[in-house]
Amino acid sequence: MRRRSSGSTEDDSTDEAVSAELAPLDDDERDRSFTTSKFDVTRHSDTLDRRKVEKALSTIPLTQHAWSTEPDTYGDVRNLEYALNPKSQSTLEGKMPEQKDWRRSRIRSPWRGSVLTTAVTALSVLFFYCMVRSVLTRQRDPKGCNMSYMSPMFAKLSDFDTEHTRFASKYSLYLYREEGIDEDTMVKGVPVLFITGNAGSHKQVRPLASEAAVYFHNHIQQDPEALKAGIRGLDFFTADFNEDITAFHGQTLLDQAEYLNEAVAYILSLYHNPRRSRRGPGLPDPSSVILIGHSMGGIVARTMLIMPNYQSNSINTIITMSTPHARPPVSFDADIVRTYQRINNYWREAYSQRWANNNPLWHVTLISIAGGGLDEIVPSDYTSLSSLVPETHGFTVYTSSIPNVWTGADHLSILWCDQLRKPIIRSLIEAIDVRRPGQTKPRADRMKIFKRWYLTGMEEGAEKTLPQKEPTTLLTLEDNSNSILSAGERLTVRDFGHSGKPKAYLLPIPPQGTPGGTKFTLLSDQPLDIPGGAGKLEVLFCSVFPLQAGHASTLFSMSMDLSGTTSGSTRLACKNAASDVIPLPASTRASRNAFEASPPFSFLQYQVEQLAEHQFVAVIDKTNTPDSGWAIAEFSDDQDSVISTNVALRRLLMMGLRVRLSADRPTVSEIKIPALYSSLLAYKLTVGAQACGDEAELFTPLLRQYLLDPHESKYFVNVKEANVNFHGVAPFLPPPLQARSSASGISLQLWSDPNCNSSIDITLEVDVLGSLGKLYMRYRTVVVAFPLLIVALVLRKQFMIHDATGVFITFAEALDLSLRRSLPMLLAALSLIAISLASVSDHAKPAIAGPLSWATYTNTTAMDFTKNDALLGSQDPFFWFLIPLFGIVSVGVCVLVNYAALTIIHVLYIFYSFLTAKPAWIRTDDRRQRTTAAAFAAVSPRRRIITTGILLFMVSTIIPYQFAYMVACIVQIATCTRALRLAKDTRSGLHCNFYNYAHSILILMLWILPINIPVLVVWVHNLAVHWLTPFSSHHNVLSIMPFIVLVETLTGGTMIPRITTSFRHVTNILFFFLAMYAAIYGVTFAYQLHHLVNIACAWLVAVHFSASNLSLSGLTHMLEGDDEEGDVKKRP
Repeated sequence: MRRRSSGSTEDDSTDEAVSAELAPLDDDERDRSFTTSKFDVTRHSDTLDRRKVEKALSTIPLTQHAWSTEPDTYGDVRNLEYALNPKSQSTLEGKMPEQKDWRRSRIRSPWRGSVLTTAVTALSVLFFYCMVRSVLTRQRDPKGCNMSYMSPMFAKLSDFDTEHTRFASKYSLYLYREEGIDEDTMVKGVPVLFITGNAGSHKQVRPLASEAAVYFHNHIQQDPEALKAGIRGLDFFTADFNEDITAFHGQTLLDQAEYLNEAVAYILSLYHNPRRSRRGPGLPDPSSVILIGHSMGGIVARTMLIMPNYQSNSINTIITMSTPHARPPVSFDADIVRTYQRINNYWREAYSQRWANNNPLWHVTLISIAGGGLDEIVPSDYTSLSSLVPETHGFTVYTSSIPNVWTGADHLSILWCDQLRKPIIRSLIEAIDVRRPGQTKPRADRMKIFKRWYLTGMEEGAEKTLPQKEPTTLLTLEDNSNSILSAGERLTVRDFGHSGKPKAYLLPIPPQGTPGGTKFTLLSDQPLDIPGGAGKLEVLFCSVFPLQAGHASTLFSMSMDLSGTTSGSTRLACKNAASDVIPLPASTRASRNAFEASPPFSFLQYQVEQLAEHQFVAVIDKTNTPDSGWAIAEFSDDQDSVISTNVALRRLLMMGLRVRLSADRPTVSEIKIPALYSSLLAYKLTVGAQACGDEAELFTPLLRQYLLDPHESKYFVNVKEANVNFHGVAPFLPPPLQARSSASGISLQLWSDPNCNSSIDITLEVDVLGSLGKLYMRYRTVVVAFPLLIVALVLRKQFMIHDATGVFITFAEALDLSLRRSLPMLLAALSLIAISLASVSDHAKPAIAGPLSWATYTNTTAMDFTKNDALLGSQDPFFWFLIPLFGIVSVGVCVLVNYAALTIIHVLYIFYSFLTAKPAWIRTDDRRQRTTAAAFAAVSPRRRIITTGILLFMVSTIIPYQFAYMVACIVQIATCTRALRLAKDTRSGLHCNFYNYAHSILILMLWILPINIPVLVVWVHNLAVHWLTPFSSHHNVLSIMPFIVLVETLTGGTMIPRITTSFRHVTNILFFFLAMYAAIYGVTFAYQLHHLVNIACAWLVAVHFSASNLSLSGLTHMLEGDDEEGDVKKRP
């Protein structure tokens, strides 16, 4: 095409076009639109000829100050408009304030950041580096799980088909059998259904099922008494969910629960079928199934009880492992959040019923086992049941607390941990009673069994078997024995068998009523022997029994005569204490970890009130020859053994805690620190060395840190230094059903050799770097929600400046302006809100149910279980600083994402320029004009409407709107690439405005993309397993229409018009509300962020359309396709 000279008619028409663009609107036009003008990038790419712009620039006078090195960019834009259209000078002077010197977009590089932004980003990167380093290197719990081995066989139950369930084509049901032990497919034990977790395999049942088969075959089957008591083996069933993703999708969770209820009905029917069952005669048919759930499988198990197809009383025992009961691990899907709310409300309301008959869960026991700090997939804080189930029906316990396990477990090893699977299977088998239709013992008896197997036995109110026993041993001693210790004297046995015969040491039991209480403790490296056993050490609690001749054989099953040849003797009626022994990890100079395979210590502990019916404690050395071993027994006052600290958390963090244990301390000392209850902090503990003098110490110090709720204990053997971290009060968790006592907090229990006669210094200091890793586990989703606060404020600033000046500044420049005022003020306001919310939370007291109600723990209807959902979920005003801290981190994350997006767009721009490069013989101006015209080729409105309609129809029928959103993000990236090409080729400020606008919209969409990706992954997974049933909740057209229309509008190169009327405040309010919601509820209800941004996009679409002459007749004309130049027109 031959170009005209600069003074041609074409140039004159160009002047008129530009003047028309810059001229003010008349009254009629203002009635039709709330914008002042419409800047179309494609139109200006034709009208603003490069040579004309350069000619106009040559007439612009210098307006810079003599000391200023920056150009008066706003003046440049204004003078350029004056040169192009002198008539518009008076109008522009009224529109653009002269006191603001905004930089022209084509001069401001999008890569350029201010010193303030760079400094904040550097702080953010430094903090993030320290956090990652803390997670990887500091406060790491040791791994001690041993691998388990099995020989699995799976029998698929093909009869469970579409006649029983509509999910038969997607899911499958299997029966586990152990090769070489139990290979037939006949059911003959108690049904147990294993439920796998998120993306889990049905084969994960192998460790538990194998242990059950082996233990029953080697032990229970050989014990006639156990079989007579109704104990049988376990038939393990497992469901194959094709690795369904339940953590991100509520509908999938509900589908699995529906399928499993139908599976339970089918499993129970197998025991009614004589051809499939091989149970003993006279036994009732099973009416319930035991459930074991891993991860999200535990939530599926609880969901089964609220489904319409649930058979009443078909589930009475649920054991979960690493299951997030308290809240969903992520809140990206609305269905998963609503499902959690429905499940938890059902369980809370059930246990809030006044009478047990009205509680549908009265017979259900729920045990939650958590792996602790090693679980980096699901925060173990979320496994808490304190807000759902009373202690009479369930509890939460950590693997490090379970006797003889004493180690943490990660999210997967909790399934195959050999030390853990043993107590789980043994407790289940002990809880079985096939003589009952429910196949288990009553709920109260089951709870006793589970507490004995899973808890330490040192909990407050732990049940002892000694008071319920009858005397079984008659102990006969010689009169005037010198083995009776004086009151308050400590017994120390360093070696056994020195006297050449069995010997008894008697400790008189002190009277009750001592201020603070008195307790008896015994610690030994030997196991306590049962009556008639061949061990070294036996402990008896005895009372004087005036026995008459001939009655010994009828009243006592065991007689122990230690009187020798003397004629005079004292007879004592005694109870054996072996059933109440508490195992402790062995602590010697060679010990390194609590889970080491060494014989544990034996520990006994009784309050003196529990020994009221006895007069003596008999510690019996049963060996006849010298042998190694030791034992320490004593009575001690609680006021001497328990140290309560009243130090506040702030003082403890600044100065630490130092405690000195005196030389005459008891064997067991306890330090209670009520101020340490938050799981966000980690500490370093130092235990000073003690000098034992001439005599070697019997054992090295053993430390136990523990919490009362949940049941979390950690043991440190041969302790000198220890990492103290725990799962106490955590962010976002609902309040417990039963209010915590004022003394709640961490406690430190120390066993030390009291015979060393030396004091011990204990120091506790906060580990700042170690605490950063704890923030990561509790606030991972903040990285998605909180940066949207920054992005919303940046867009708000960009639109405010654009509406005021017509210049759409870069994302980096708007971020710098926000950092100077609006962001600090908003973070300060949010910090004050957090402090006020925490103060209200502290003063809120739960209501207590009446004395006639069985549910005496709390009235759930009077409690607000959502009060910790806001902001960062902290219940302590001390942590107000986390809001500005995460604000700084979010700024850095936004800067990095912005630069990443810029890098991607510039790389694509290079490829795009290379692919669309014109031949060298084409004149430069013509080449620029052709590439400019091709950058945003005009597509007919009819084609756009049809394309958008087809996409929306597919969303409403086939594809989820999350897929359409991902497509929209890809299209927006392409639009940004073309806009960058256009801006670089024309070097026009108007084109730079459009590029900055398109780029900021892309940044906004990228922050919403992670919220939509999980559901998209679920949809793709369902396609892979040929499951095409749509999810109704993800086919809402209105959830994606504004995004599609806005992106489609931007593909035409249309710049959003300015708003000079009062409607400009709508944009301001929308983005400000988005910023506030992202900060306050973005973590708890992240899925709502998509809908809020969707509303903001709908407003931007309205702004775009407000400047167009859109009418019903015009829309009909577009749909009829009567364009004069066809569907596609190239710009001249």
